Amino acid sequence: MRTCIGALVALPCGISSTTRRLGFAERIAEPTETTVPMPDQPSESESPSTPAGRTSAAGSSTWTRDLLEHFARESLAEKRRARRWNLALRFAWFAFFVTIVFIWSEPQWLRTEVAGRHSALVDVSGIISDGGDASADRIVAALQAAFGDSGTAGVIVRINSPGGTPVQAGYINDEIVRLRGLHPDTPLYAVIADMAVSGGYYVAAAADAIYASRSSVVGSIGVLMDGFGFVDAMDKLGVERRLITAGEHKTLLDPFSPISEKEVEHLQSMLAEVHNEFVAAVKRGRGNRLADDADLFSGLIWTGVRGKALGLVDAFGSSSYVAREVIGAEDIVDFTVRPSHLDTIADRLGAGVARTLATVLGLEAAGIR
Repeated sequence: MRTCIGALVALPCGISSTTRRLGFAERIAEPTETTVPMPDQPSESESPSTPAGRTSAAGSSTWTRDLLEHFARESLAEKRRARRWNLALRFAWFAFFVTIVFIWSEPQWLRTEVAGRHSALVDVSGIISDGGDASADRIVAALQAAFGDSGTAGVIVRINSPGGTPVQAGYINDEIVRLRGLHPDTPLYAVIADMAVSGGYYVAAAADAIYASRSSVVGSIGVLMDGFGFVDAMDKLGVERRLITAGEHKTLLDPFSPISEKEVEHLQSMLAEVHNEFVAAVKRGRGNRLADDADLFSGLIWTGVRGKALGLVDAFGSSSYVAREVIGAEDIVDFTVRPSHLDTIADRLGAGVARTLATVLGLEAAGIR
């Protein structure tokens, strides 16, 4: 077969001149593109049926596979790195949490202890009440630990309290008297900070001596019971109280029920009994140091200067002064039983605020203070 060589490609002979011209015109109309073959990629002139074409096709397949394998390896490596970082972050958070809990638990071996002779400190701060920071359970436990330490040369009870329940204050007073009897060679001194009134002074009265600042507030040797009455308010609002009781005076101290003169007399006599116990404890602790003053047990309060004149205070000085100059052991070891950090945070989140508001506003259950 003869072939005819055209301008661009070879055409078999026998094709009409019209067809050749049409094909030639179409090729002239097509834009000319320069094709840059990729590595290992067959060129247009190579046919897959030729040895060169087969080699190029094999190279192209190899290049594509290598590229996909490269992408796959990079993806796996990226996932491994992300997994490692995720595990590292989780471990870091876990270690942080464990460390915080460990520190907040305050293990005994982390606490600083002073070897040898020292002054023991017990803080009575805040309202003296059951379940509070200054409850009898905590103060008594701290006092027992302080007296039981072989290096304790003397005990300092630092008081900054507006008072509390006579029961809790009485427990602490009795325990101080008992421990002083068991350890006659270990003196106990009360140091008044801002104030020690009512139940706070009830505790201080059991000490060997009482020290205060000239501006401290002392006294308030009395007992009170307070609350609210909403009887008239209910009448004005048209609210009917439906209360069923068994017992004539079961509604005693009910803020929504009227109180009778007989009930007031009963409560007054009860408060007088508690007051007499308070006065007896102060007289037992202070003895003949008390001045003969009619207002001494009236519930009045005084400054540290006036309290010293009345025999409620022995001298002026701080905790460090008493440890250094009176006890003779300047190193102070704190034996106060304090709430854990977690309890403190939970208390500050609302429970403590609600309890304080109820106490200040008188909305809590009626009690003696």
